[in-house]
Amino acid sequence: MHGAFEYLCRMKLLFALLTLAGGGLDDLVPEPVDTLQNIERVTVVAPAAKQNFSLQRQPIASTVLGPAAIERERVLSVKDLTAVVPNFYQPDYGSRMTSSIYVRGFGARIDQPVVGVNVDEIPYLNKNNYDFDLFDIARIEVLRGPQGTLYGRNTIGGQLNVYTLSPMGYQGVRASAEYGTGNTVRAKASYYGRPAERFGISAGGYYTRTDGFFDNEYDGSDCDWGHSAGGRVRTVWEPAGGWSVDNVATVASSLEGGYAYCLYDEAGATVSPVNYNDPNSYERLSVTDGLVIKHEGENVLFSAATGYQYLYDRMRIDNDFTPRSLFTLVQQQREHALTEDVVVRSNDAARRWQWITGAYGFYKHLRMEAPVTFLRDGIDDLILGAANDGIQSVMPWAELMIEEDAFDIASNFTIPTYGMALYHESSLRAGRWRFTAGLRLDYEASRMDYDNYTAMHYRLSPMMPQFKELSMPFVGRERLDYLELLPKFAVNFSTGAGELYVTAARGYKAGGFNTQIFSDILQNRLMAAMMEDMGMPSTPSPYNEASATTYKPEYSWNYEAGGHLSFAGGRLRTDFALFWIECRDQQLTVFPEGTTTGRMMSNAGRSRSRGVEVSLSWNPLAHLGVWGSYGFTDARFVKFDDGEADYAGNVLPYAPRNTVSLGATYRLHVGAGMLDDVVFNCTWQGAGRIYWNESNSLYQNFYSQLGASVELRKGDFTLSLWGRNLTGTDFYTFYFKSVGNSFFNHGKPRLLGLTLSYAM
Repeated sequence: MHGAFEYLCRMKLLFALLTLAGGGLDDLVPEPVDTLQNIERVTVVAPAAKQNFSLQRQPIASTVLGPAAIERERVLSVKDLTAVVPNFYQPDYGSRMTSSIYVRGFGARIDQPVVGVNVDEIPYLNKNNYDFDLFDIARIEVLRGPQGTLYGRNTIGGQLNVYTLSPMGYQGVRASAEYGTGNTVRAKASYYGRPAERFGISAGGYYTRTDGFFDNEYDGSDCDWGHSAGGRVRTVWEPAGGWSVDNVATVASSLEGGYAYCLYDEAGATVSPVNYNDPNSYERLSVTDGLVIKHEGENVLFSAATGYQYLYDRMRIDNDFTPRSLFTLVQQQREHALTEDVVVRSNDAARRWQWITGAYGFYKHLRMEAPVTFLRDGIDDLILGAANDGIQSVMPWAELMIEEDAFDIASNFTIPTYGMALYHESSLRAGRWRFTAGLRLDYEASRMDYDNYTAMHYRLSPMMPQFKELSMPFVGRERLDYLELLPKFAVNFSTGAGELYVTAARGYKAGGFNTQIFSDILQNRLMAAMMEDMGMPSTPSPYNEASATTYKPEYSWNYEAGGHLSFAGGRLRTDFALFWIECRDQQLTVFPEGTTTGRMMSNAGRSRSRGVEVSLSWNPLAHLGVWGSYGFTDARFVKFDDGEADYAGNVLPYAPRNTVSLGATYRLHVGAGMLDDVVFNCTWQGAGRIYWNESNSLYQNFYSQLGASVELRKGDFTLSLWGRNLTGTDFYTFYFKSVGNSFFNHGKPRLLGLTLSYAM
């Protein structure tokens, strides 16, 4: 009896530990797609609408993180998945707005992303929303390779699915408070209740603030300070007959400074401290409501996911990032978006034929204001300097003068976009073999109405006794539409240890509009008009027409072979994939030559990427876990000539060629006095080399960071002492050019902190 009682006590303690906010060892053994291993409290209540099989049985390269891994790796935002997921890289570019993701060598600095993001089955359509705070997360799935057949547009690199805790699977109170380097404070609290057998409700919120980690040498101020707050309310109703009605309402706001961009002297190969004179900030408010209605029948599952999203953001930026007053930008956006995804799939695992059929539609409406203000130094350097060089070559005595000390180039855009799709995927089992084929018909249309204007007063001294007004309107409309077929083919072979597969899939990334090039267009038109008004010839600019404001879709074929294998009763698991990607019309961010003020997306011809991904988790003992992942990508231009240089054979910029992550967890059971358990975590992550330009002349070498934590657990409480980048590695996460200057952005320095968590 005593032995049985002791066993039951240990099991109860183990289950309690698995529910603590500090996480533990729940994901050191394989996590099936339909459960999270926390037997008492944390479960995914509703089956995934677009998954007939667990991810371990699908022909997809995937990484799944449960609650323990999320806590252990301190995944506070999508950026923290970098290197934890092989060949996945989301660097910190200085603000939440610039949330670029790179997968297998491909990515996007601006506009259309390469990875789709769904939160509780509701898609996020705007990339500006991708960098958000994660709290009370039950599961994160990262699917790599094109997922367009089931998920559609802008999943050319993969799909990220985030599931939050449900009150139907977890009941209790969770709270945590944290203090760390940079005077950083984090706090969150939530309640999960099930007042009736078929009804659950949860409510939670969080707050974060930081002074930042970099100072502006110009005035000694913090330049990367930030505040964020948000909340989530979820209600779940499960009436009889297999129905469920799940509504998740989320609101999040953030206000942050920026940007920690440092001037780079190419001649001396030196990087200066942050030093700029005009204020920078980024403000964002997002509201999302998702309603998911499901019916799980004996043979068929029905799901209808309806989403509404509102996004407001405002970016204020010193665009030259120097102590001089050249020009500034204030960009403000308001976007409303509606999505509907209806899925019907088979729900009988015993059947040889499994299928998924769906219909999807979306509409979003964006209003953007993006005035660029030229200040006195900018007028002198960017407008008068270039113009007077041309004038004085003909009339040495002449000098063009502008009356204003500052003037605006007003840019206003209205961009409605809508799309619809039909899709189907079937899988047929024949013994150990399973054959899968899918097809999606996807249509998208968008329109840009632009209303741009600028005016100034000028004279050619001393010929003009008075200043003359010159106004320059630029009004028009551009349209884009696409009809795409997105097929997928795969073959699985089931072994005693797991699944092996080969797959081929087509993906596409939507085209769009280059709103950030309009300031250059108006600047060029303004200078040309002044020159012509004075009878002087002007040099035509390639960025002077509306045709420069659009870019085409990007397409790819991904060929892949891999496997999901498990040994030693599930204690040892490995996932691997080898891939080859052919990309056409790749979208690249281009900075026009010279002292230009804008940037634009351009299609770069053809590229290809090949590589390998390996993940391993080993749980040799109940209290010890080891895991690791490695990704290698060789992504190069096959055809890209921008008119000035041929970059064929060069490595694609901004994505790392290698990502690596290694870690271990050890739990020491004390079980006496003031302490139940001590958990030691250690992780090592690395990325690189990263090339910063198409010519491959600048790059960040491979760099690595060491992280560690010690967790002290007693009952419902966990006290964690943690550190990231303990070696103090100095590295760069971003490079860009503005008005002819080059800039780098430093990665975060050594971070230390203390977190107290409670979960009952």
